[in-house]
Amino acid sequence: MTPRTKIFSLFIGGFVAGVVTVTVIALNKIEQPTNSVDVNSEGRPQYKWYTPEIPHSMTFAGEEVPLEKWDVKEKLDRELLSNSYLHGAQLSILKLSGRYMPIIEERLKANGVPDDFKYVCVAESSLQQNALSGVGAASFWQFMKDTGPHYGLEISEEVDERFNAVKATDAACKYFKEAYEKFGSWTAAAASYNCGQGGFSSQCEFQQTKNYFEMIFPDETNRYVYRILALKHLLSNPKKFGNIISDADLYQPLKGKTVTVDKTIPDLAQWAKDNKTSYKYLKIYNPWLRAHKLTVKPGKKYEIMLP
Repeated sequence: MTPRTKIFSLFIGGFVAGVVTVTVIALNKIEQPTNSVDVNSEGRPQYKWYTPEIPHSMTFAGEEVPLEKWDVKEKLDRELLSNSYLHGAQLSILKLSGRYMPIIEERLKANGVPDDFKYVCVAESSLQQNALSGVGAASFWQFMKDTGPHYGLEISEEVDERFNAVKATDAACKYFKEAYEKFGSWTAAAASYNCGQGGFSSQCEFQQTKNYFEMIFPDETNRYVYRILALKHLLSNPKKFGNIISDADLYQPLKGKTVTVDKTIPDLAQWAKDNKTSYKYLKIYNPWLRAHKLTVKPGKKYEIMLP
């Protein structure tokens, strides 16, 4: 099964953005950017753009990327070229990382999944919690509606746990561990998140290998892991690529209290008001609530976060 059938892409021509650790840079110590601008005889700016440097070596989830192979190197180069100057989007991701990455990193660690998989999440959704693709894939991990329940997510007209950062990350971890057991590498597990375990298996059988870097796929999957690698390189080195951001720029985690609900709420707007908040903030803090009411079946409980 596949969590999605099409990459959610924020950018035409290929999306890349992501973050693992934000480097704080004092403004009075900023080095000159790699690119520069001259002025022509008419006083108009003439920009100079440089190709991003390809790293000498890279790993994904502790597995070596064979950059000594010319085709592997060129595929990574393509993703770096396509995405290295999307600074506005990269800065947006860096800001959102302050709010969401602590949750994602903690759940990956708790589930025994390598930290590099947070870049899969960023490639899927740009860290936009309410992201929706044209084919119905939703939120951070872009699970499809018919796939989410297979990995433990409740999806109904009133509740959609694809929008719950903790539960959706746990579900993604179940997928990655299942795929790792099946294919024997984390790189293959990541690639299969794009084309599905069935799609990856059929290609393995036909091409007689499970090594992603030795295989050829339709273009979307061909580029998928290289986009994730570009994420890792570009945005784990923000200063190097001209992304200057400080701690004060980061969006802060949402703080509040958690209320356990074991009875049906017929009117969430009134319930929010009774709990000294508004329907707006109830939805911001709990985007998994998808209707104006919450039906709670006997024996069921929900955790709702309030400001």
